[in-house]
Amino acid sequence: MGLLDRRTASALLTILVFVAAIALLWTARRPVISFIFAIFFAYLLEPVVNKFAGWMRLSPGKAVAVTYLVILIGLLIFGFTVAPQVMQQGQRLSQALPDLFEKVQTGNIAWQLGAQQGWSYQTQMRVQQWLVSHREDISNYAHEVITRLEQAGSNLPWILLVPVLAVFFLKDGSELRSSLINAIGSRSDRAFLARVMDDLDSMLGQYVRAQLLLAFFAFIAYTTFFLIARVPYAPAIAAIGGTLEFIPFVGPLLTLVILMGLAFLTGYSHWLLLFGFWLVWRGVQDYVNTPYVMGEGLDLHPLLAIFAILVGGEVGGVTGIYLSIPVVAALRILWLNWTRRPSTRKAA
Repeated sequence: MGLLDRRTASALLTILVFVAAIALLWTARRPVISFIFAIFFAYLLEPVVNKFAGWMRLSPGKAVAVTYLVILIGLLIFGFTVAPQVMQQGQRLSQALPDLFEKVQTGNIAWQLGAQQGWSYQTQMRVQQWLVSHREDISNYAHEVITRLEQAGSNLPWILLVPVLAVFFLKDGSELRSSLINAIGSRSDRAFLARVMDDLDSMLGQYVRAQLLLAFFAFIAYTTFFLIARVPYAPAIAAIGGTLEFIPFVGPLLTLVILMGLAFLTGYSHWLLLFGFWLVWRGVQDYVNTPYVMGEGLDLHPLLAIFAILVGGEVGGVTGIYLSIPVVAALRILWLNWTRRPSTRKAA
């Protein structure tokens, strides 16, 4: 006998192929992620494309072109109405941040806030001493944030590729699906793959559209409240909060940190009101809006969702956090369909 029998060699070869595939995917993670987000973008636009195709009796390609034209017109309208105010507030905020950061590093912010909040001299002195003693930590944290933002900016070409790739999924999605299913030899395997793809299609479409609606709800709620409460840089912070809503669990917490941090740095005195609003809004968003727009498409236990988010954050950062929920939901769909295969029931 050789050192390895045929079954052991086959198992080792399978493991090596699997590891090599994972390594290849990790090496080419940027284009892979671009393709994944292109699929998400296609799911987002698919109902609109189908509506135009039905109303105007257009081919899939022409319906996609009309959809993109409508999106372009909408972006132009947004750019000439709402965007200038948001960009103006964002520019003012970016210009004010270096001065605020300098005051934090030197501890002078303690005297400014102390005068506004009515702190005692001893309290102001202790806050200033604490800030000065942690100057290096604050500087390192700020440098890390800037580095992360620069890394996100370097991914801009891949982000711009997403709507281009989505055109092919929208125009030829049914043909790609049929080709993939027909490539399977066994009839039972083709039926299994078709069921999995149908369930994935329903889950992903519902998830992506629900995320967009939740982000829109958050932007409207933040903008309305911040303007009423006269929060500094209200449109810019509302835009940031709406964007962070796409990141499950972590995004809303980052919004709270940014909101409270800016309230502290700008001397906004009603920070308890902001915190109370955030708590109320999270209750509405998480227990009213989310179940309504998400439905039962994911059907994940909250503990499993939190675990997936934590693992996704460790593996892939912000992108991993966003993809963690649909990945776990997809694995659940795959497992449920596998256990319901006719061959499984016969073997039992």
